[in-house]
Amino acid sequence: MQDISVSTLIDMTISLARGDNDQDRFNNLLDAIRKAIQCDCVALLSLQGDTLVPLAMQGLTRDTLGRRYKIDQHPRFAHICASKTAVRFDSDCELPDPFDNLLIDHDGDLPMHSCMGLPLYYADKLLGILTLDSLTPDAFDHFPIRSLDALSAIAASSLKVALTVSQLEHQAKQTQQRFEELNEEAWERDGGEIIGNSAAIQALKADIEVVAPSNFNILIHGETGVGKELVARSLHHLSPRRKQPMVYVNCAAIPENLVESELFGHVRGAFTGADMSRLGKFALADGGTLFLDEIGELPLAAQSKILRALQNNEIQPVGQDKVETIDVRVLAATNRDLKQEIDKGHFRSDLYHRLSVYPITVPPLRERDEDSVLLAGYFLEQARRKLGIVQLKLGKDAQWLLSNYNWPGNVRELEHVINRAALKARARRHQGTLITVSVEDIGELQSLANLASSAPSKTHVATHTLDPELGLRESTDQYQRQLVLAALTKAGFNWAKAARALKTDRANLTRLAKRLGIQVTTQHQIKVS
Repeated sequence: MQDISVSTLIDMTISLARGDNDQDRFNNLLDAIRKAIQCDCVALLSLQGDTLVPLAMQGLTRDTLGRRYKIDQHPRFAHICASKTAVRFDSDCELPDPFDNLLIDHDGDLPMHSCMGLPLYYADKLLGILTLDSLTPDAFDHFPIRSLDALSAIAASSLKVALTVSQLEHQAKQTQQRFEELNEEAWERDGGEIIGNSAAIQALKADIEVVAPSNFNILIHGETGVGKELVARSLHHLSPRRKQPMVYVNCAAIPENLVESELFGHVRGAFTGADMSRLGKFALADGGTLFLDEIGELPLAAQSKILRALQNNEIQPVGQDKVETIDVRVLAATNRDLKQEIDKGHFRSDLYHRLSVYPITVPPLRERDEDSVLLAGYFLEQARRKLGIVQLKLGKDAQWLLSNYNWPGNVRELEHVINRAALKARARRHQGTLITVSVEDIGELQSLANLASSAPSKTHVATHTLDPELGLRESTDQYQRQLVLAALTKAGFNWAKAARALKTDRANLTRLAKRLGIQVTTQHQIKVS
């Protein structure tokens, strides 16, 4: 009696593990079967619903791979699928052979021949079948059922692994595509474009374009509300990592005792309450970008761990001995002066230098010339869509007011002001498709009124008759010029003292004076151009 040796089954198992892809593994399986059992053709078919689909075959015409076999239309296949063990058909079996006329080396109807089918079960579920044909009658009659069952089990396991891997690869590909689509959708929805035409913004955009394609870690500095997160997202979007995740971490919001776990992860049982292992932000951002907002708020212990991650590309989850390798680009942001924090001992100098390979400073809105009006238009359009308004515009008086306010809260404050003003404008105008936002809708945001209320007493202000023909802008400039001149005179030409009297900062006052054409000479003489 013929039999399949144990060594043959072992060799078959080993060869199946060598395939680089499904087709290689399937062909290795068929090669191994033909070495163990002499046959003229062999086919591996997968069960998909009520249909058998060829996955791989040898000895059959190439077009057979494109065929689909409905089980109820092929009695031999139906018999194999209904069995739990190998099925051998008699040489004179009258059931039609599905592979008639399809053997490569034989034309016409098959003569007397041997046919055998192996149902491939895994965990009591039929995955497919394996068929063998030989032009030699009774070629398969002498193989023990037990050996054929072992062959079926190996083939079923191989098929199960291949199908599972294919499914996982397909799911992973779908997930990656969906993730990339969501990334792009979020970028467009959240407004990825940096709005502005000022020289300060043009310089910022140029810096972003230069450094974004690199892998440099970047420190983004700027006041609260200037748009540091938008700069970080722009850097990520323009980098080769754009299809990978950008993970956001608000360092100021993490409790000090959970910082390491949050950033580097932990294993189960690492500390009280750690009932399951958890990936940290560095691991989640592997291959992509990690944005550490308000990094100046991190404790020194966490800073040292971040430094190690940046230097060695390694992290160590809390409670784990093994070190893990990661590939992460770090973008950090802060509104603090980190050099001062270093002097105070609150921030590590080595981490600062590691982060600030290419530092980027986001300018405050007051240094961006007329960008406030452009941004107002952008936020108006967003508000229009959210509120369902057909047309929403900014009145000229409101435009002038927005462009002359110093915006201590920067872009974030402007966004909130516009949203409130749009709501008020809609509430005041129930009729019509065009709604205009006016100074009245903006409310008490009036830099001129603030300056007037905080200016020195009238006895110290040289009065000036305003000419209505000059227009609103020039008349207002003249009034501001009077306030600044009076404040400087009263303060003895001390810019800082004058700024305090006007309730603004020195830099703002000097910029305003420059715009108004006011100069103070070394002899404390005022020139107005």
